[in-house]
Amino acid sequence: MNFEERKSMLEGKQQVHLLRFLDQLNDDEKQILFSQIDAVDWGFEQAFHTGRKKEDTMIEEIDALHLEKIRAASERYRSIGLQAITEGKLCLLLLAGGQGTRLGFDKPKGCFNVGITKELYIFQLLIDHTLDVVRAADAWIPLYIMTSNINYQDTVTFFEAHDYFGYNPAYVHFFVQELNPATDFNGKILLKSKYELALSPNGNGGWFSSMHKAGLLDGIFDSNLEWINVFSVDNVLQRIADPVFLGATIDSGKMSGAKVVRKACPEEKVGVMCKEDGKPHIIEYYEMTDDMLNKRLPDGSLAYGFGAILNYLFPIQRLKETLDKSMPLHIVKKKVPYVDESGNPVTPAEPNAFKFETLALDLIHEMDDCLIFEVDREHEFAPVKNSTGVDSVDTARALLEKNGYTL
Repeated sequence: MNFEERKSMLEGKQQVHLLRFLDQLNDDEKQILFSQIDAVDWGFEQAFHTGRKKEDTMIEEIDALHLEKIRAASERYRSIGLQAITEGKLCLLLLAGGQGTRLGFDKPKGCFNVGITKELYIFQLLIDHTLDVVRAADAWIPLYIMTSNINYQDTVTFFEAHDYFGYNPAYVHFFVQELNPATDFNGKILLKSKYELALSPNGNGGWFSSMHKAGLLDGIFDSNLEWINVFSVDNVLQRIADPVFLGATIDSGKMSGAKVVRKACPEEKVGVMCKEDGKPHIIEYYEMTDDMLNKRLPDGSLAYGFGAILNYLFPIQRLKETLDKSMPLHIVKKKVPYVDESGNPVTPAEPNAFKFETLALDLIHEMDDCLIFEVDREHEFAPVKNSTGVDSVDTARALLEKNGYTL
């Protein structure tokens, strides 16, 4: 695309302001600006104009495979899962794009040290959990790590400096999450600087398309791999490549699996597993009515009581079909730094922009069914989201100690 074609395209999209400072840029800066403009996925325009249209849908509660039944059949599930792992049918995806900003830490969240008397990093804990399964299955499991454009190099350098915490580096693959532009409330793309767009990661549902863009899927499609276990960096107690979870999902005959915990109280701020028009779905806590929050089953438990913890199993071949579809974009109001019409940097105190994100819940909804797999929250749910208070470093450390870790 030459300059005139690019300018014409931007005029048609009412985004020509992106060229406002062009006369002030050197050749390298112009190239950065042009490459970012050319890379924009303009699908956000429809989301801006229509929002995420909520048609009339039927929301219903969904039951889970409860802890009691899992424990009773755990050896059988474990055997099925370990066999699949030994046969090379499982790979892993760690969503590690987050920074430790809310922890007062300016590096990738996975580099945060939760130890007190010794170093014990979040990445280290997740790798240690995975190595437990590697040893049990006597097979290395491919591990894909999705970073942001901001923390990619820090993450790679950290793993290299710590010798991958004992994991075989031949089985570890890093890639960068795709970015979407942020706009003001009128739909105009913001400029981060005179030659850079304000870009942000495309949400926790964009990992599969990002793997595709990174050129990683051809190798997966041509391999023996059948399942991908997707999990986030936040939860330091989660069991990864859990053979019991994998075995139970395979045994159930269901297309996908989702680990859940029972909500601590009706108001707990977690997305809840449910059914939307008969298909698996996650409804966010802020979308639930008071009646839904407090509805009880005959046994007294919450009808909408299973909170998703972002630990999923997806079938790779079904995911392949989603590449031909456009994932819905969800609009989120955020504070986004930008430069004003004079080129002066602005750091807003209040939300000033829309970000456009894909969500994992939409991938779940693409599955025909899902095994809802209950885990014991005291043994598998210790999220590190805040520096203090709920789901904080302090609460995670307490749960780690309760589970026998020396900090």
